[in-house]
Amino acid sequence: MEPKKMKRAPKAVVVGGSIAGLSCAHALISAGWQVTVIEKSGAAPSGSPTGAGLGLDPQSLEIVGRWISNPDLLRHITLSLSIDLNRATDSEKKISWMLTRDENFNFRAAHWADLHSILHKALPAGIILWGHQLFSFQISPDKSSVKAKARVIQTNDVVEIVGDLLVAADGCLSSIRQHFLPDFKLRYSGYCAWRGVLDFSGKESSDTIAGIHRVYPELGNCLYFDLARGTHCVLYELKNKRLNWLWYINGPEPELKANSLTTKVSDEMTKKMHVEAEKVWLPELAKVMKETKEPFINVIYDSEPLPQLFWDNVVLVGDAAHPTTPHGLRSTNMSILDAEILGQCLEKWGLENLGLALKEYQMIRLPVISMQVLHARKLGRVKQGLVLDDQKTFDPTMAAPEECLQLQQRSMPYFESAPLLPLPASSMLLLNTTL
Repeated sequence: MEPKKMKRAPKAVVVGGSIAGLSCAHALISAGWQVTVIEKSGAAPSGSPTGAGLGLDPQSLEIVGRWISNPDLLRHITLSLSIDLNRATDSEKKISWMLTRDENFNFRAAHWADLHSILHKALPAGIILWGHQLFSFQISPDKSSVKAKARVIQTNDVVEIVGDLLVAADGCLSSIRQHFLPDFKLRYSGYCAWRGVLDFSGKESSDTIAGIHRVYPELGNCLYFDLARGTHCVLYELKNKRLNWLWYINGPEPELKANSLTTKVSDEMTKKMHVEAEKVWLPELAKVMKETKEPFINVIYDSEPLPQLFWDNVVLVGDAAHPTTPHGLRSTNMSILDAEILGQCLEKWGLENLGLALKEYQMIRLPVISMQVLHARKLGRVKQGLVLDDQKTFDPTMAAPEECLQLQQRSMPYFESAPLLPLPASSMLLLNTTL
């Protein structure tokens, strides 16, 4: 009797070791796949460098908690955001008042580096190839495999990695997406964001921190949005005595250098920002901005929804699949859901039905992310006082209560939860008949 042949584990090559890429690694490993992650950074971020805060919704929290096998660890690095609060600010009188308040927001705030760290540490050792930059990929003639070529940045050596699936988690400037959609362009939103994280550990009793907690008394449990005319600001607290803030400013599209959406900030630019902050915001908030070390500027882009999310055995996830503005706190949450659903589809259909798996992933995710990207765009334009096609320009100092409801995060499509597997029978019939 011949010995039974062992079934080979399918293999995925994930391009990009940010949160989207690491999420895919977790989801695909859970689905029984072998995973290699290619990441151009030389090593995992250490500590909590200057970076961005983010908000995790309940669905993402549950998923990440399963991946890391320790939900308590996730709670340890996050703070509650149970309140979503929008306020108007009169820049001349230096007063603020509430526009809308949602006490059932139920998100949690994390620092990007902290979330990345726990996702990284929960992965098997050796699956991430740090310091490797993808420069080409090729789908085999029979569409059964894909070969990725990466340059080892330190040595200039070239390595080849062959897999059954290539996962593009290479961000909103994705070179893999550009290969399939060469005419694709990001869309400038009409504004940029100053942002920073103020570390106030050891300074809890300072005038600055006492003042900001007096004016924003629910920090540590609340996501604050302050709206002045033609601009708005976001403020919330992160774990380990840090305040995360963003200030969106309308203006022409800046010239960007290199492959980045972050502009270099000079001392002169920072000083000018401090002066403008004193004119627009309450003095307590302006002081937080002034005391933040190394604030930086993100140029805010999104894109029109993509026509598709996969080609043969190459699939897009995260910001590669849905460049979005930050409004609605969707980017990280969409990336985690992308990964989870991709893993579910691959596990359900198996390698022998890879096309069906990717088609179902696209069928579930594409309608959701398309609506969320467009809603985030509208929300940003409302809060920035920009022109909208279907309504008058929003003025926070004169808005009626019913107008203010659109400012709430729960106005986002699929706010409560996005669909997971299984698909309803009608959708499965459509899936099979369109192949």
